[in-house]
Amino acid sequence: MTDIRIRKATGTWVVRSGGAVLGESTNALELNEGKLAPVIYFPREDIAMAMLDRSDKSTHCPHKGDACYFSIVNKSSTTENAVWSYEDPIADVASIKNHLAFVLSDSVKVEQL
Repeated sequence: MTDIRIRKATGTWVVRSGGAVLGESTNALELNEGKLAPVIYFPREDIAMAMLDRSDKSTHCPHKGDACYFSIVNKSSTTENAVWSYEDPIADVASIKNHLAFVLSDSVKVEQL
């Protein structure tokens, strides 16, 4: 099993897309998996879900389970498959259920305030 550690992310975290704030949270989680860069997971209730459109994409991780994807839709653009979520994660990572993580890019930024 890959070494996965999940802890409460310290401070306040914000996610922006194309300049628009999609969400801000003091309840984000930080997931560390092996030597990969840490990933911030935001509670769904802290994200503007109206700006997300569920896509057909899904992936499988043997350590976390099946992920579904969302595209970010705003007035000027759509960023395809920029958000993922484990809606029914395996027991070892159950705390990321109902959380969203973002694919970082030129148009999607996750920052600590």
